[in-house]
Amino acid sequence: MYGNDGGYGQGQDDLRRLMLEVRAKLQQHRGLIVKVLLALVPLILMATAYYQVEPDEVAVVTRFGKIVRTTNPGPHLRLPLGIERVNKVPIQRQLKQEFGFRTQGDGTGEFRKDERTVAEAAMLTGDLNVATVEWIVQYKISDPEKYLFKVRDVENTFRLMTEAVMRRVVGDRSVTELLTVGREAIATRAKDLLSEMCKLYETGIVVEQLVLQDVDPPEPVRASFNEVNQAIQERERSINEAWAEYNQQIPRARGLAEQRLQGAEGYAVDRVNRARGDAHRFLALYEEYRKAPEVTRTRIYLETLTEVLPKAGKKIILDENAKGLVPLLNLGGLGKEGTP
Repeated sequence: MYGNDGGYGQGQDDLRRLMLEVRAKLQQHRGLIVKVLLALVPLILMATAYYQVEPDEVAVVTRFGKIVRTTNPGPHLRLPLGIERVNKVPIQRQLKQEFGFRTQGDGTGEFRKDERTVAEAAMLTGDLNVATVEWIVQYKISDPEKYLFKVRDVENTFRLMTEAVMRRVVGDRSVTELLTVGREAIATRAKDLLSEMCKLYETGIVVEQLVLQDVDPPEPVRASFNEVNQAIQERERSINEAWAEYNQQIPRARGLAEQRLQGAEGYAVDRVNRARGDAHRFLALYEEYRKAPEVTRTRIYLETLTEVLPKAGKKIILDENAKGLVPLLNLGGLGKEGTP
C-alpha cells in the first residue's frame, strides 16, 4: 500500500499508537463520560415520551402494533424509546382530492396539468362519446382507527375508488347530460356511491361533497360542440322568451275579460236595483196619494209654483179682496232696478 514493506509497517505502528492514546484519554475521562450519559438518559426518555396533539387532531397510540388508546388535543405522555408509537389523524380538518388537475402549492391558485391528470379527466360516456371531466372530492376522517389500520394506503385507495365511481356514473349518462342539465345529478349519484363504498371497505372516511369543476368535450371537437351548444341555448332562450310573452299576455287578456264581465254584471245589477227602487218608490207615493189626494194635489201645486215663479221675473201680487190700495201704490218706479 505504501510502496514497500517498511512503510506499511510504519503505518500500522502509527495506527496502534493512536488507538492507545485514545484509550488512555477515555480511561482518563471515564467519569465525565458516564456523567454525561447519565444526564442525557432523562432527556432522551422525556423527548421520546412527550407528544403534542393539535386542536384539529386526535392521536391513536399503539404498543408494539396494538391499539391501546386514543388521545384528544393537548400534551400527553407515552412509553418512551419506541415502545409506544403515536399516529396523529386530523379528524376536524376538511380534506380534499383533485381529479383532472392539481392546484399549485405556492398559494397562487394556479392549476397544473400533466399526463396523469389528462388521463384521469378523459372519460367515456354512455353514448360512446369522450368528455373531459374535472372534479373535487371533499371529505373528513370519521374513524381514526379504521383510517389507519383497516385499509392499506387509504389515501391512494380512496382516490382509486373515487375515479372508479365517477367513470361508472359518467358511463351511464349521455354526453349531453354530462355537459348541460345532468351535472348536478351525476355529482349527487357519484357522491352516494362513493359513500357506500367507503362504508363497505371501512375506510373511516365520510364524503361531504363532490363537485364537478369543469366538463368539456375533447379538444378536437370542442369548437363544433360549442356551436351546437350555443344553438341549443339560443333555442331555449327563444322558447323562454315566447313563454314569458305568453305568460304576460294571456293573464292580461283573461283579466280584462273578467273585468268586463264583472262590470257588465255589476251594471245589470245596478240597473235592476234602480228600476226596482223606482217602482217601489212610485208605488209608495201612489199609495199615499190614494190616502189623501187633496194634500198631494196641493203639494204638487206648491212645488210647481216654487219652480215657476222664480223664472217669471218681478211680480206684484194683489189680494182680490183688498180695497183702497191703488192710490198708495208707487207704480212709477216699477221699471227701475232696485224699486219694489
